[in-house]
Amino acid sequence: MATPALPKPAGKPREVLPDQLRWRCNPAEFDFKTTADLKPLEGIIGQERALKALQLGVELYGAGYNVFVCGLSGTGRATTVKQLLERIRPQCAPAPDRCYVHNFHRPDQPRLLTLPRALAIPFRKDMDRAIDFLATRIPQLFEDDKFQAARGRILERYGEREKEMLEGFSDQLKKNHFALAEMGGAGTTVVPVLQGQPVPLEKLDEMVAGGQVDSAQARQISERQEQLQRQFVVLYRKTLELQRAMNLELELLEREAASALVDSVIEDVKEKYPHNGVADHLEAVRGSILENLSLFKTKAEGEEAEAARLLLRSSGPADPFWMYRVNAVLGHEDQQGVCPVILETSPTYVNLFGTIQRTYDVRGVARSDFTDIRGGSLLEADGGCLVINAMEALTEPGVWRALKRALIHGQLEIQSAADWLSHLTGSALKPEPIPVNVKVILVGETYLYDLLYAYEDDFKKIFKVKADFDSQMNRTPDAVRQYAGLLRKLCEEDKLCPFDREAVAAVVEYGVRRAGRQDKLSARFSEIADLAREACYWARQAKSEVIGRTHVERAIAERIERHNLIESKIQEMIEKGVLLIDSRGERVGQVNGLSVYDMGSYAFGKPTRITASTAMGRQGIINIEREANLSGRLHDKGVAILSGFLRERFAQAKPLSLAASVCFEQSYAGVDGDSASSTEIYALLSSLADLPIRQGIAVTGSVNQKGDIQAIGGVNYKIEGFFDVCRAQGLTGSQGVILPIENVPDLMLRPDVVEAVQAGKFHLYPVATVDEGIEILTGVKAGERQPDGAFEDSTVNGRVDARLRALAEGLKDYEARSRGNEPRSE
Repeated sequence: MATPALPKPAGKPREVLPDQLRWRCNPAEFDFKTTADLKPLEGIIGQERALKALQLGVELYGAGYNVFVCGLSGTGRATTVKQLLERIRPQCAPAPDRCYVHNFHRPDQPRLLTLPRALAIPFRKDMDRAIDFLATRIPQLFEDDKFQAARGRILERYGEREKEMLEGFSDQLKKNHFALAEMGGAGTTVVPVLQGQPVPLEKLDEMVAGGQVDSAQARQISERQEQLQRQFVVLYRKTLELQRAMNLELELLEREAASALVDSVIEDVKEKYPHNGVADHLEAVRGSILENLSLFKTKAEGEEAEAARLLLRSSGPADPFWMYRVNAVLGHEDQQGVCPVILETSPTYVNLFGTIQRTYDVRGVARSDFTDIRGGSLLEADGGCLVINAMEALTEPGVWRALKRALIHGQLEIQSAADWLSHLTGSALKPEPIPVNVKVILVGETYLYDLLYAYEDDFKKIFKVKADFDSQMNRTPDAVRQYAGLLRKLCEEDKLCPFDREAVAAVVEYGVRRAGRQDKLSARFSEIADLAREACYWARQAKSEVIGRTHVERAIAERIERHNLIESKIQEMIEKGVLLIDSRGERVGQVNGLSVYDMGSYAFGKPTRITASTAMGRQGIINIEREANLSGRLHDKGVAILSGFLRERFAQAKPLSLAASVCFEQSYAGVDGDSASSTEIYALLSSLADLPIRQGIAVTGSVNQKGDIQAIGGVNYKIEGFFDVCRAQGLTGSQGVILPIENVPDLMLRPDVVEAVQAGKFHLYPVATVDEGIEILTGVKAGERQPDGAFEDSTVNGRVDARLRALAEGLKDYEARSRGNEPRSE
């Protein structure tokens, strides 16, 4: 037997250059000693695209041109929107004032009065003063001697007429021996007088039985009583008519006495407010006052007026003149004003759209009138802009439905929140709708915008402008200076210690790392602000009046420690051998892959052992994670690409007769993403070629069917995660990470990793193809395809191709033998 040729050694791989490991901000480029020497940042940085869209949305007045501001949280969207709107202040007509008044014809439908700006509150006050004046002056008018004399003459005249009528009937009763008597529940009735005493008719039968009155006489008395009773009823009706006539004459007297005063007061108000609808309302007020003068009478006027007041107070508001008041639901203080910019931080139904409050009378009965109508933020923002959190608008009961209706119809219908949210009850009040012209700006996540656009038919009609805030910005010299200006602004607003140049450089470097690329800066300014506050805390703990680089680095380290408990536990299990990770030696079909654990508030990298086994068969590549329902769609796609790669490279002249499995060892949670697809290919190639892989080299990178290595995310976390394991197990100088060459510009590694790489204790190998990676892992040349279609002997590809050919031929022979052993059918 011929001795197998020795594997051809691979050449020396390229490594990441020291200056590519981390971008450093040069403090010497700053022309200040501390941020106290700078002017605070004005305006917004890094969001030019979003600002342009936002400005279009607020300045273009057309149906549906409201704005949805989206992007990652922490980029200052809500604050930015409010600041921008306050700065550009789009030109808009000042919104008028709105008032609700009593509808005297339909009390359940309060009338809307629209007044020029800054007149609603004066109008309300003038109406209050007018009604209060009448409430004081009218009783005085009725107490005047001339009025009392005229009133007395009317009472005397009608009293004499009533007396004459009653005296004539009384004389007739006496002549016939009858009288008027109160008979309990029967009221006043005519009864006979016998033996000087009034006798009820019921006792006549007893007197007949006792012989006091004979039956004929009793019959005559009964007949006469019926005649007189009918006359009394007629007389009583005449007295009632007389009373009504007297009351009418008294009312006319009161109206004549009060009309001049009421007319004068009402005309004064009409002259001051000659606006649409006001004159009609004041005429209705005039008529109501003259028809209800009893409300203005003092207690001395009699029990009737007091009873009317008590009735009002028991069934209505405590103020007997409530129907004459004015409810200024929207009143401005300035006549010109600017476009309002309202940031509603609590967009409940009541806060946004207002409500109709309920009051309770002395009997505990709920009631409402126009004075109980309250406006909300939508009305307050009329003519301007209203900023709302999109998620809260969708989750607050009733808000989204009411908001759509208001924007589509351009009207605000104020209703009780309970009535709007409940379909079982309806409000007794239906106020006249208020025309509104508001630019609504929703602030939310991108996925929320996409969902609404896809599934909410009205959304695309009423939110036609999308302003997308980016989480990154280009790292230009101007952007770096703006970062320094931002820190100066934070120092001024939050009373922080100033930052020296080294500290500013450290913050900028942190922004680059958070952005994920060396040529970018993070636009999540809330994170930068938190870092600045925490750095100031540690500076003050150190009794320093200026924040330095050490304080910024301390703040970063402390923040990591607060969030990395899970990372520490995993690292501890690796060090104790619970999680099996080899950083030394060589193994066939085994590679250290790298994954990122994103906990939301913190992310870290962790190495994972990935193994592959191969054998003869037709099953292809089996994804064990998928078989266990632990694989995500992206990971399934990555595994499917492995088969495509093997078919493309090794199955052009023969079938791919392979049964293989790949597995993430000791992985008990879900696995997703395709960043380990190159790692899985390396494990398969190692198993097929029977070549061991260096365990001190971890791998990350996705792959396509052509064998090209593609960029992945979280490269810094992955490298640092494997470095921590190698350092814990002991750095040998031969350990490192294979990464996609496209990810080199993303490197922003920790200083300790940079130092180890520069010292030759740790290595980073950028690769563009699978062949480059497998040479680093095995130390064997990958091998190129020869003109005859075969790969070079003693190379990785050559050994794999030979193994696959042997598997195909072996499977063919096995199946042939199996068919030969099958029993023949007769």
